[in-house]
Amino acid sequence: MQVAMLFPGQGAQTVGMGADLAAAYPEAAAVFTAADAILGYPLSRLAFEGPLETLTETRHAQPALLVHSVAVLRVLEARGFGCSIVAGHSLGEYSALVAAGVLTFEDALPLVQKRGELMYECGVRSPGAMAAVVGLEAAAVEKVCSQVRELGVCDLANLNAPDQIVLSGAVGAVEAALPLLESAGARVVKRLNVSGAFHSALMAEPAAEFAAHLDRSVFHSARVPVLTNVGAAAEQDGERLREQLKRQIRSPVRWTEAMLALRALWQGPVLEVGAGSVLKGLLRRIDRDARCTAVGDRPSLEALVEKGLPPGRESRVG
Repeated sequence: MQVAMLFPGQGAQTVGMGADLAAAYPEAAAVFTAADAILGYPLSRLAFEGPLETLTETRHAQPALLVHSVAVLRVLEARGFGCSIVAGHSLGEYSALVAAGVLTFEDALPLVQKRGELMYECGVRSPGAMAAVVGLEAAAVEKVCSQVRELGVCDLANLNAPDQIVLSGAVGAVEAALPLLESAGARVVKRLNVSGAFHSALMAEPAAEFAAHLDRSVFHSARVPVLTNVGAAAEQDGERLREQLKRQIRSPVRWTEAMLALRALWQGPVLEVGAGSVLKGLLRRIDRDARCTAVGDRPSLEALVEKGLPPGRESRVG
């Protein structure tokens, strides 16, 4: 069965992720075993057993989430599920590129490890802040950001849904923005538990260093369209995908636009492949008619195989 596949990003990690999959499915176990060998440390044990504080560190969370998503992907593929179009939120774009055949898992994992390390180190050297805002559109959030930029960088980082935005930047600027956002009518303003100002201008240094690692990696043309974070449009050319990744960690995640593009190209079944169900919820906020099934553990996989996907209109890309 052909489906659209969405892959989650950082923040979805939980202790125990992938443990039941590795115990039940040889395809999943092989991914975790390969990851431990590639990385040179027991990532599988950290994902399965924690502690959460260590797993949540950017340098560990990013490879763990990639490995978990690819483990789920391999189980789905072994049971006849294929992707017709893919997208991934921030870090999840690397899982999407593996699914689309742009990167091999063996090439993607060291890249994600380096990405996580560089972003983690940047946050240690120059701590930043991020905050989620619910109930305001991007223009209203940008207006507040512009009011506090004399205190430091304050950028729109994740355009997750029409009324769900994440801002990112210098600690002082972000903290100054919070009461202004509440006064502007935001229903929720929440500081996020991260050490770095991801997807902001403060990530320029790690982005520049990471670009050299991307240049040394082999990028193939995608077998299926990839809806990118930077361009928010379907791409299949390997070199264009590489160039967009060079900008990704310092550029906003244009998720709302990407999901609108998805809905224009594909009205068939959608799966969220990996930890959690955040992207499923965001898709419903963007398009109330959209249906997405989250698949990330043994019960959800067994239910999918046994019951199938909710009925949806057949769709073809192109």
